[in-house]
Amino acid sequence: MFGNAYKAKRVFVTGHTGFKGSWLSLWLQRLGAEVTGYALPPVTEPSLFGSAGIAGGMRHIEGDVRDADALEKALAEAEPDFIFHLAAQPLVLESYAAPAETFAINVSGSINLMEAIRRTETRAAVVMVTTDKVYLNREWEHGYREDDPLGGHDPYSASKAAMEIAVSSWRNSFFPPDHAGIHGVRMASARAGNVIGGGDWSGNRLVPDLVRALPRNVQAELRNPRSLRPWQHALEPLGGYLLLGSKLAAPGGEAFAEAWNFGPLPTDVRNVGDLAGALLARWGREGWKDVSDAAAPHEAGLLRLSIDKAVSRLGWRPVWDFSETVARTADWYADVTAGTATTRVACERDLEAYIAAATFAAD
Repeated sequence: MFGNAYKAKRVFVTGHTGFKGSWLSLWLQRLGAEVTGYALPPVTEPSLFGSAGIAGGMRHIEGDVRDADALEKALAEAEPDFIFHLAAQPLVLESYAAPAETFAINVSGSINLMEAIRRTETRAAVVMVTTDKVYLNREWEHGYREDDPLGGHDPYSASKAAMEIAVSSWRNSFFPPDHAGIHGVRMASARAGNVIGGGDWSGNRLVPDLVRALPRNVQAELRNPRSLRPWQHALEPLGGYLLLGSKLAAPGGEAFAEAWNFGPLPTDVRNVGDLAGALLARWGREGWKDVSDAAAPHEAGLLRLSIDKAVSRLGWRPVWDFSETVARTADWYADVTAGTATTRVACERDLEAYIAAATFAAD
């Protein structure tokens, strides 16, 4: 799928113990990469990282991106050809409870990484992962494009928008694309939609909340059932990140050192209630409870992404539609919780199916 772009190459991944980071690390191992991960221990129990045995195929370093010295030391030792920065405080509601910590991790942590790249004179293709929530959300019907204004009502969204500004500043100031032959850094940012898939056990997220409600035989509680989101399987943006990384590393890769959206097709944007209903139906259940609270912290009601740029210039495109994404996600949890498949087997099964169905590939 990516040829030999990652085979025997050194890859440094921050946030590798998280949901998306675990999937990415597993995929990179499959591609034959020498992976070094730098992250805090998993914050959930169970965790995808632990139960799938991700650490067994990589160098695992426990560290905080806020610790600039430790991060720089780990990066220098890894001597990477590729860097994927996923470490983050990723939850909107948590950002209301800990706004300063959210900014410290998402903004200062990202700056620490870019400074480590600069100080160690690392030459690498770098993908800095932010979110679809970086845009100034005007509740538009059309999808946000990469050149639309940045913003952020809640601390999480604002911190990621600030991270985008920092990435743009460091790229322009220290890693300008037209001088890539001198400094050797080709840095892009990636903005993904709302991801689901097997192995997410975070709190205050729709799918794991539904999974936890099932054995208690209680109705799931939905905070904002009418909110529209660009749902996609976690493998979708990860495939985009890997494709983007391969483009950055190839001759002429400096042309891709900019911001990119990765999301579903417009027809697959659904509201929270639709997703919950589809998952419950797959599990043979029905019914959820609307617990919307007008006094609750603000969360966006309508969010769409334009993926035209990634489709036209990268050749990337979504692989699984809404129905397939729901089926894959629901079956992963059903099989793992029932013990009919181990976490590792369930992940490898989905990864194999995704790769077989994908029509995009690196040059």
